[in-house]
Amino acid sequence: MDPAEAARAAEFGRVDDAGTVFVRDGEAEREVGQFPGATPDEALALYVRRFLDLQAKVVLFEARLSATDLSVKEIDQTLARLTEELAAPAAVGDLAGLRERLEALRVVAAERRAAAEAERAAAREAAAAARTTLVEQAEKIAETDPSRIQWRPAGEQLRTLLDQWKEAQRSGPRLDRATEEALWKRFSHARTTFDRERRHFFAELESRNAAAKGAKEALVVEAERLSASTEWGPTAGAFRDLMTQWKAAGRASRPVDDALWARFRAAQDAFFAARDAANQATDTEYQANLVVKEALLAEAEALLPVRNLAAAKAALRSVQERWEAAGKVPRGDVQRVEGRLRAVEQAVREADDAQWRRTNPETRARAEGAAAQLEQAIAGLEADLARARAKGDARAVAEAQAALDARRAWLEQVQRAAQDARG
Repeated sequence: MDPAEAARAAEFGRVDDAGTVFVRDGEAEREVGQFPGATPDEALALYVRRFLDLQAKVVLFEARLSATDLSVKEIDQTLARLTEELAAPAAVGDLAGLRERLEALRVVAAERRAAAEAERAAAREAAAAARTTLVEQAEKIAETDPSRIQWRPAGEQLRTLLDQWKEAQRSGPRLDRATEEALWKRFSHARTTFDRERRHFFAELESRNAAAKGAKEALVVEAERLSASTEWGPTAGAFRDLMTQWKAAGRASRPVDDALWARFRAAQDAFFAARDAANQATDTEYQANLVVKEALLAEAEALLPVRNLAAAKAALRSVQERWEAAGKVPRGDVQRVEGRLRAVEQAVREADDAQWRRTNPETRARAEGAAAQLEQAIAGLEADLARARAKGDARAVAEAQAALDARRAWLEQVQRAAQDARG
């Protein structure tokens, strides 16, 4: 004990002859205990030590209150314990002063409590905002269009949000019950909605996959049946139809789809490889025919331009007859040689049409009839012009002369057309 502190405390006590110890507590004096068989100083020292212990507790609380981050709960518990211990302690010292010192600390504690409550309120508000952000992110995922969502990344994101929620619940500030329940209800609803939509999506996907699998299996069976066909044209068309149906059938699961496609492609390749081999053999067989037809083409193209239509037509008929007799040519040359022959045939046909238009009897008759009518009209106009000149009517002369000039021009054109028609 500090001797000075002990001496000051001892001033508030006394010991009577029977060894009873008293303390002056404020304006009153009360008995605190007895210490028989001891000297008054010894008896008083025991109770002074008790006071100094109480004082040390108050001093320690004062130091911790100003220097450490005590929780509100610890502050309240310490205040309650010290208040109870200082109510009527069996101790000798300035108890009233010690209580006043504790009351002063109660004001500081109230300030610390208010500050702590404000910090806790701010922390709870921040925590509520953070939890609300987690909820909104979960709701955004759950509200995404099922046809556009990427289920695996979205599911992982939801699990991460749930882990963040649990961590905030475990180590973060506690929210009030109503707020936490409301936020958790929204978060849980978002997760439930996501899980329901995901199950529904994959159930539909499995159903579509099963339907696509069945349809494609049937197409593979048909393709494998057609792979040995030698009806090249119809079977090639059938394979094109099968490919169109394959694309429209949708996708099965990836492993199944890949396996079915491998079978379909193998059947298709087998057919077209056989067709190409057969065409190659045919082209080799028809190569000699190509030589003959190219010689015929040279002969036909020598007829152009057409100068003697009758001779050109006769020569072309001869070429066409020998063309048909020559037989087929390789597939890759068909369009080329046929196109060249069609060009010669078209040129001869156009020359024939042009001559027909020139020598058509109906055209000639129409031209000659029109010429007769114009000649008759010209004779009448010449008479009108003579009469107008005899009268000296300049206006009538001008009109008759204009009409006469026009009819003469028409007559010249009609006579030229008639000449062309006569050849």
